[in-house]
Amino acid sequence: MKKTTASLCLLISIASAPALAERNPADPYEGYNRTVSKFNDKADKYVLSPVARGYRKVTPKPVRTGVSNFFNNLRDVVSFGSNVLRLDVKRASEDLVRVGINTTFGLGGLIDVAGAGGVPSNKNTLGDTFASWGWKNSNYFVVPILGPSTVRDTVGNAVTTVYPVKNAVFHTSAGRWGTTGLQAINTREELLDLTDSLEGAAIDKYSYTRDLYMKVRTQQTGGTLPQSEDDNIDIDDLVDSNTTSEPVAAPQSTPEEIPDTANPQTLYQTPSENP
Repeated sequence: MKKTTASLCLLISIASAPALAERNPADPYEGYNRTVSKFNDKADKYVLSPVARGYRKVTPKPVRTGVSNFFNNLRDVVSFGSNVLRLDVKRASEDLVRVGINTTFGLGGLIDVAGAGGVPSNKNTLGDTFASWGWKNSNYFVVPILGPSTVRDTVGNAVTTVYPVKNAVFHTSAGRWGTTGLQAINTREELLDLTDSLEGAAIDKYSYTRDLYMKVRTQQTGGTLPQSEDDNIDIDDLVDSNTTSEPVAAPQSTPEEIPDTANPQTLYQTPSENP
C-alpha cells in the first residue's frame, strides 16, 4: 500500500511539474510555439470553434461527408505527386485510381466510390516525401491558425499552399477563397470531438498535444524521438529509494551479519542527443 501511494505521488509530481522545467529535445522552439499556441487557442475559442459548431448544427451529415470527400479527393492528387517523387509506384497508382474513380463516378469527388471499392487511401504529403529522402526527424513547430506541425511538414505544406491543387478547379478569386474558408471550417468540425476530449484530459494541453502529435507523426515517417531525462526515470527505483531512506530499527545481529550500505543509485541517465 505504501509503495502504491508513493508511486502515485511521484507520478503526479512529475506530471504536474512546471512546463518549462524540463524542455523536450524535439521542441527547441518551445517559447515561440507556446506563444503561437496561445494565440491559436484564442482564435479557436472565439472564432473557429463556434463557427465549426454552427456548421455542424445546420449542415446535414451527408452534406458534410460530401464536402470532406471533395477535399480528400484533392488531397489524393497531392498524394499522387508525393508518391511519384518518392518513386513509390504502388501508392502512386492507388492514388491515381482513387482520383480517377471518385472524380468520374463520384460526382467530382463528393462520393468516395473508390473507398467503398477497397482502394487504399494513402494521403501522403510532401513532408512524407522529404522523410523518405532522409529528413525523418524534425522539430515540433506550431503554425499560426493551422496548429501543430513540424519544420519538415511546414516546408512541404508551404509548397502546396502556394501552388494549391484547387487552383486547377477554381479559376476565380472568389471560388478559391470560398473553398479555402469552407475547407478550414470543415476540417475544424471534424476535429471537434478530439479537441473537446483534450480540454478535459490534459494537465498541460500544449505538452499533451505536442507529445501526442510527435509520437503519431514520428511513427508515420519512420523517425525516432529524442529522449528527455524524464524518459529514463524508473518509478520503481525512485519508490525503493524513497522507502528505504525511512529510518528503521537496527537489527540485533553480529557485525558480520549487517549488510554493507548500497551505493546510491543514479536517478537520471544521460539523455541521448538528437542526431
